[in-house]
Amino acid sequence: MKIKNFITIILIIVGLYFIFTFRDHNFKRAIDACIAGSQKLEKPMTVQEAKKFCEDKIMNNN
Repeated sequence: MKIKNFITIILIIVGLYFIFTFRDHNFKRAIDACIAGSQKLEKPMTVQEAKKFCEDKIMNNN
């Protein structure tokens, strides 16, 4: 019984590590996709303007 509890705790810790590691990765991918899409607008923005705009929009949606 103790071995099962120990393995469960280890798996939970490993799972939390992966969740927190890849959460930032997904945010960066969303920003990159938004920046690429903003370059196709009628009024193109600079990369810095597009990044700030996309970060604000993504943060406000969550």
